[in-house]
Amino acid sequence: MTSPLINRRDLAFVLYDLLDVGAFTGHARYADHSRETFDAAIETAHRLALEKFHPHNAKGDKNEPTFDGNVVSMIPEVAEALAAFRDAGFFAPTKDYELGGMQLPLTVAQACNAMFQSANIGSAGYPFLTVGAANLIESFGSQEQKSLYMAPMLAGRFFGTMCLSEPQAGSSLADIRTRAEPQPDGSYRVIGNKMWISGGDHELSENIVHMVLAKIPGGPPGVKGISLFIVPKRTVNPDGSVGERNDVRLAGLNHKMGYRGTTNTVLNFGEKGGAVGYLLGQPHRGLEYMFQMMNEARIGVGQGAVMLAYAAYLFSLEYARGRPQGRAPDSKDPASPMIPIVEHADVKRMLLHQKWASEGGLHLCLYAASLVDRIAMESDAAEKARLELLLDTLTPIVKGWLSEVCLKSNEHAVQILGGYGYTRDYPVEQYYRDQRLNPIHEGTDGIQAIDLLGRKMAIRGGAGWNAVKAEIARAIDVANAHDQLKPMARELAALVETVETTRSTLLGAMGRGQASLALANAFHFLDLFGLLVMGWMWLWQASAVLGLPPAADEEERAFRAGKLAACRYFFTYEAPRSAYLASLLRKLDDTTLTMKSEWFA
Repeated sequence: MTSPLINRRDLAFVLYDLLDVGAFTGHARYADHSRETFDAAIETAHRLALEKFHPHNAKGDKNEPTFDGNVVSMIPEVAEALAAFRDAGFFAPTKDYELGGMQLPLTVAQACNAMFQSANIGSAGYPFLTVGAANLIESFGSQEQKSLYMAPMLAGRFFGTMCLSEPQAGSSLADIRTRAEPQPDGSYRVIGNKMWISGGDHELSENIVHMVLAKIPGGPPGVKGISLFIVPKRTVNPDGSVGERNDVRLAGLNHKMGYRGTTNTVLNFGEKGGAVGYLLGQPHRGLEYMFQMMNEARIGVGQGAVMLAYAAYLFSLEYARGRPQGRAPDSKDPASPMIPIVEHADVKRMLLHQKWASEGGLHLCLYAASLVDRIAMESDAAEKARLELLLDTLTPIVKGWLSEVCLKSNEHAVQILGGYGYTRDYPVEQYYRDQRLNPIHEGTDGIQAIDLLGRKMAIRGGAGWNAVKAEIARAIDVANAHDQLKPMARELAALVETVETTRSTLLGAMGRGQASLALANAFHFLDLFGLLVMGWMWLWQASAVLGLPPAADEEERAFRAGKLAACRYFFTYEAPRSAYLASLLRKLDDTTLTMKSEWFA
């Protein structure tokens, strides 16, 4: 196995053969770059992930952070890894040179991030939260806020968080109670409690910049009254130096089944009168602003899910190749040598599931990142709006659907190792526990499903859905040039029609005032739509493989054959589930809606 983190040939295939990232260098912003500089950044990330992040993945899981009532402690390797990450410039890979960045496309930066997510999802959480918080300040902050907070975050001196949920209000942000009292000097005193805050306290950085949702007294009720505040762990002086401890206290650490290396905290703001905070942007627009970070995080969670599946796939594949057990069913000689379990059909079934989920998922995540890049480079307003709708429509699939199918993929990795799989002697047990958090992170998958069906499928007369259909139609046209792909192209075209009629049925019910009934089975619509999107990804990959020049060696021929086999597997074993899902959804079944709580005896 060349790398335990990722198949580098697969990554190159996605970046250059599918997404044509090399063409980005034709844009003025990336004119200094080339495929060579992109590959150099990826190689640096891969080496750093292998040397500094991967070695302490298991150790960080077994020795999770502790809190003695005053200080959070964790294994020293985490700080060492993050210092190396900082020194390599990965806190600001997409930023302008003037800000200390590499000025890389997001697609390439996400390819770099994938290495760290695969190597150690716990340690990788700190910088990725920091980058998201810094992006918020860049988008909506004042010049002073950018200088005092964003700049040291991009330099890796300050880390960042997002503080949304509260003990009594998880995803129901309209019900948050944290308040921000305005002060004569223009600052605010923030008072309240925040729960499940990843990276909320530690000693890994000079400061922690909390992005806090709170309500200004007298503002509108519900989500319209939410504002966004910068609340540092330690105050920052006008000259940029770090001052005294702010009124932000760690009430305790949550002990998780996975992602144990990332502290997960309960934070109290204002135990001594109020934490000093600063309004970001305009009042009462906090949730609107925070959606930028949440959507970035949703794509990050989806990619994290994919890379946990990818790492488990590579490990279980290597194990299956080296583990002899049993003989072929038609072998009658008990004295014949045992065969590697990779030769058993049922093991191949599980490996094929892992292959389509991880490799197809990587394609989808980097495609989403490429849409962000294309939006930034696009000068035509109408095309920019179309790309934004396309990305918006795909985001619930990237976050919600991928975290579901990748959890199943990790389950297969455990199964392949048999009794060894659920012991801590092998990493697939930890990968599974880490993975289980992703269906909850950044809005549960049920919330993603409701968002997809209730909003994304209807917004602007279905413009997002139409954008997806247009992209799939192009992929089908390309596939029809290859005789062996025509049956799968027909299946994908039929699946588009299935989704179309199902969508129409559900939106029709919503239009008749039956929103609760239409959304009762939204999770199954997420599954249906996810199958369509993944079928698109795999037909796209198969077409690209068949369009490549002749393979130069046996390794390349095996790579291409594996792609075609995974595509065939997906359309044979996975895509047919769509018929059942569509049938269920079009019935507008009310079983879950009419079930009464007292019947759960």
